[in-house]
Amino acid sequence: MNPLLDFSGLPRFAEVKPEHVAPAVEQLLEENRALVARLLADTSTPTWDSFMQPLDDANEHLSRAWGQVGHLNAVMNSPELREVYNANLPRITQYYAGLGQNLGLFNKVKAIRSGGEFPTMSAARQKIIENELRDFRLGGAELPNEQKARFLVIQEELSTLCSRFSDNVLDATNAYSWLVEDEAELSGIPADERQVAAEAAQAEGKHGWLFTLKAPSYGPLMQYADNRALRERFYRAYVTRASESGKPEFDNTPLMTQILKLRAEEAQMLGFANYAELSLATKMATAPQQVIEFLRELGRRARPFAERDLAELRDFAESQLGLVDLQSWDVGYASEHLRRQRYAFSEQEVKQYFPEDKVLPGMFKVVESLYGLNVRPSHAPLWDDAARFFDILDADGKLVGQFYLDMYARNNKRGGAWMDDAITRRRIAGGIQTPVAYLNCNFAAPVGGKPALFTHDEVITLFHEFGHGLHHLLTRVEDLGVSGISGVEWDAVELPSQFMENFCWEWDVLQDMTRHADSGEKLPRALFDKMLAAKNFQSGLQTLRQIEFSLFDMRLHGDYNPEGTLTIRQLLDEVRDEVAVLVPPPFNRFPNSFSHIFAGGYAAGYYSYKWAEVLSADAYSLFEENGVLNMAVGLRFRDEILAVGGSRDAMQSFVAFRGREPAIDALLRHNGLADEKLAA
Repeated sequence: MNPLLDFSGLPRFAEVKPEHVAPAVEQLLEENRALVARLLADTSTPTWDSFMQPLDDANEHLSRAWGQVGHLNAVMNSPELREVYNANLPRITQYYAGLGQNLGLFNKVKAIRSGGEFPTMSAARQKIIENELRDFRLGGAELPNEQKARFLVIQEELSTLCSRFSDNVLDATNAYSWLVEDEAELSGIPADERQVAAEAAQAEGKHGWLFTLKAPSYGPLMQYADNRALRERFYRAYVTRASESGKPEFDNTPLMTQILKLRAEEAQMLGFANYAELSLATKMATAPQQVIEFLRELGRRARPFAERDLAELRDFAESQLGLVDLQSWDVGYASEHLRRQRYAFSEQEVKQYFPEDKVLPGMFKVVESLYGLNVRPSHAPLWDDAARFFDILDADGKLVGQFYLDMYARNNKRGGAWMDDAITRRRIAGGIQTPVAYLNCNFAAPVGGKPALFTHDEVITLFHEFGHGLHHLLTRVEDLGVSGISGVEWDAVELPSQFMENFCWEWDVLQDMTRHADSGEKLPRALFDKMLAAKNFQSGLQTLRQIEFSLFDMRLHGDYNPEGTLTIRQLLDEVRDEVAVLVPPPFNRFPNSFSHIFAGGYAAGYYSYKWAEVLSADAYSLFEENGVLNMAVGLRFRDEILAVGGSRDAMQSFVAFRGREPAIDALLRHNGLADEKLAA
């Protein structure tokens, strides 16, 4: 049997091969189209059970099968899998786009909405119906027939272009490496990072130290290498990925313009002035101008702190490091030295206290303390020996959810960190379907037979992705469309993930997740106090950087004309002139690898990180007021935020938890941007 067509349990990853993809997609599409035809031919009054349920069942099978293919393409990319993925992606896109603009299906849902059954439905099902009506309109169901074909073509072209964008970033990242043969050139780089580079060189049959543009290699080099020329070499290679500076076949420049033109055309066909308006139709924010004003206000608050951060960094770099002209490739290096001098510790020192075999149990203990749950190692077919699988059990030992954890960087794995859903909780004939999530990171793998060591930033990343996972896994909703993260407004979906990050700064939490790699000692309180003092080190610069990206994204999809004379880079220059205090060099090609907006789901939505940070900081302040591991508050957070999924508006869920609408004060305080004298 084709393993992609087995929906009886967990995915059979060990058996899935590229040749399984096309037949599975073909069969599922054929079955689904036949079902749609039967539903449209049925002249009886549509109901949830006769119409919505069978359509949900069929589409869930397709999304689960294709989800496995997409997951493997992201974590075990190969030429064969990439080829079959890209060959079938337009067919999947065409199917869903066809559903979205099917006027007959739209009329069936409208009939349910206006029928006698609707008032008796659960709040979750009513929300699904309302969302469906909105999505049909956004999917082009009301377009004239002569425009529907063009709308369909746009969806197919966008899916293909976005996939190519992502492939190009991965290929351009993998294409670059640099072998250092003289150890003197590695001055400043910590011993464990050198060991990783030495093992990478050995794996390729070379002598020396091999560095790449993957995060676990690039990050430490830029932070610690005394060799300024080496830092500049890697900075240039990194910020020009997938641009005209590299291999032409990896250049994303023409793809970006094509993507923007198609998005603008799609929005205009649906009656929106621009793609930003279309994007916000499914979010908490109501208009592009509201988002821009939010970003500019936050930027206004952060700018004095950013200017202070940069002035201090430049003074330090010149007086202590001899760097008279601070360049972009010096910033990470100078910042690490300044942090070390000011707070008397280095990130490398902290890293020795965070071995994987303490961090994971410590993170799981937070969940046990807040929600009364237990996380236990379990077994499932895996795609790589480094991946792991876990069960989440309630106090009675009943299975609540399961998740895969794939933490380490590989050549055939796309960069970054992300959570995705494998199986969504819903009620089926046999009972409740257990939700399953994928959690993916790109940390450095263990070396020398010892547990992997994480920086504190990596621990925060792990907590962030686990927060997303808990949002998906701890839902109590029993209908697919609003269960877990489904149906949650995009600018609220970061709330549970950013919320979890806060626990990485709590002494009561960190005590239980630290052990020095050599001495075995727990993290000393004195070192933790230094970390806490340094928590908001350069937070002004970091905040402005996120605002720069967010404002660029919103303007790119709002007032930018891809048919005009202004280039994408010139627009970014305009944004930087407005908000940035630290401007990258002219050769920087940041947009060419901005996968969040060109290949992910964040187009006209990158602001969501800052928007949701307001929510998460304010939500966490209730824990600060009542005890950060207070189970009563934890259960309230689960009940009002995590458990309800997308079954009600995110603002309603926030108010139900916090007792009021969100305020920005907690975010400013958490980020160290509340100094009234500096902000005045």
